[in-house]
Order: sequence, then structure tokens, then C-alpha cells
Amino acid sequence: MASPSFRVSFFLVLAVQTKKRDYAYAKRFAHEQRLLIDANHNKPNTGIVPSSETAMSGNETLIPFMKEKKPGDEAQPTLIVDSREASSASKIVKGLIEKGANVKTECLEKGDYILSDECAVERKTVSDFVYTLTRRYLFEQIFKLKEVYPKSLLLIEGYMPMIYKFSKIQPVAVWGAMFNLAKNGIPMVNTSSQKETIDFLYVAAKQEQIVEKRSPTVHAFKHNETISDSQVYFLASLPNIGREKATALLQSYQTPFNAMINVDDWSKTVDGLGPVITNKVKNVINTPYKEDTPQR
Repeated sequence: MASPSFRVSFFLVLAVQTKKRDYAYAKRFAHEQRLLIDANHNKPNTGIVPSSETAMSGNETLIPFMKEKKPGDEAQPTLIVDSREASSASKIVKGLIEKGANVKTECLEKGDYILSDECAVERKTVSDFVYTLTRRYLFEQIFKLKEVYPKSLLLIEGYMPMIYKFSKIQPVAVWGAMFNLAKNGIPMVNTSSQKETIDFLYVAAKQEQIVEKRSPTVHAFKHNETISDSQVYFLASLPNIGREKATALLQSYQTPFNAMINVDDWSKTVDGLGPVITNKVKNVINTPYKEDTPQR
């Protein structure tokens, strides 16, 4: 029987050889695709739409991501982040900045991250995703986002099997919702942690901006605003509230005024509204107005 040191050495050699083979394959594949593209460009225009094999742009290989580059050697992407998302997911913003990305924060009507003029990302933790299904907000959010950003996607962050531990919603409902989103053209990405979310957002922004040459753009949304829409938007703009909790507050207190004067009781009526959030809200509504007053 081979010694442990021999087995370790064997697997190290195997790993190196496998990496070399994978790189060689990717490089050969890229070369073949470019030859097909060049051949296609030299053909006379017959009016026939090229197949998926010959209609590639040349950017669909892993080569740009396999080559090691020194820090500062390449252009960095810019992500526009919703200000409420930046407040509640500050570690993601910090991680993107540490990677070299430029981050701008704005109060966005829809979406959490804008990667280009065509691509926006709505981020939900697994718990948030399940919560939105019970309130029926998710479909409205993501489909309105897709109307303006055609390459919009839903990023679900967390351990998906935890849906089997929820008591208020059956796992079959979650899978059914995901299937409905997928068949209606909404791509979904599952990351297991904020670190993976940071890596994905960074790579996706680079793909859109550096490779596809697109710029992050904030688009205006069409408004069919009702009084209830205005009420929800008013409460949702408060720190760490958002649309779901704003609607839950209105269902409990009926009007924004009643919700505001009973802010100390929010933790008793709405899940997820503890003293940290209510103190931030009270700070906003009780602090005298001064330009550029920092939040505490």
C-alpha cells in the first residue's frame, strides 16, 4: 500500500496536470471559435442567420478569467448600489471596494445593484426570499425591474436547504415560485455567503462593463402611483424598512401617521423590526433638519 506522502504527491501532480489540460482546452476552444468567427465574416451575406456556434462574439470563453493579472493592470467596474441596500449590507459594499470596484450609492426605485444599462440585480437572502413569497411582492418587484433592465436577475444569498425548516411556507411553494420566475425569463443565482455575493457581483460588473462595454445607468420607471403606493414608498424609504416591512406596518396600523406615532411598538407587531431599526427611524423623524446631517 502506498505511503501517505506518496499519495499526497500523486494528487498534487494530478491537480497540476488537470489544471494544465483545462487551460489548454480553453485556449484551443477560444482559438477555434475565433477561426469560425473570421470564416463567417468572410462569407457573402446570404440572408441566413448564423447558428449559435458561429454567432459568438469571442468573449464567451474562460480565458479572460483564467489569466493572472497584477493589481492595477486592468480597468475596474462601477456598481450603483441602492442606499438602503448599502446600509443593510455594508459588508458587501466594503468587499466590492476592497476588490477595487467603484461604488456609488443612490436611492433606487427598483433593484439593489445596477451593473449596466441593461443589467440590474435584486438581492434576497433565503429568509427574505421566503418572506416575499408570503407577501406576494417578489414577482411585482422583479418583473418591473426587467421591464427597464432586460438582463435583470435575482440573486438569492444563503443556504437553500434551510427552506425545509420554515413552518409558514412549504418547500414546494418555494420551488414552484422559482420555476415560475425561471420560465418567465428571470435568471437566478444562488450564493452561499456574502463573500460569494461580492465575487459574483464584481465579476458580473466586469463582464458587463469591461468586456461588453456597457455603462451602469439609472433608468426611470413608469409610474401608475396610487395613494397606497405613495404610503408604502414613504415608509419604505426609512432606514432598513423596505417595501415588505412598510406594507406589513400599514396592514397593522392602517395609515403612515399611526405607524409613525407607534414606532415604539413596531417590534411587537412586525417581525424583524427590533430596537436597532426603530432607533434609526426615530433618529430620522425626530432630528431637526440640517443639510448633510450624518445618520447615527
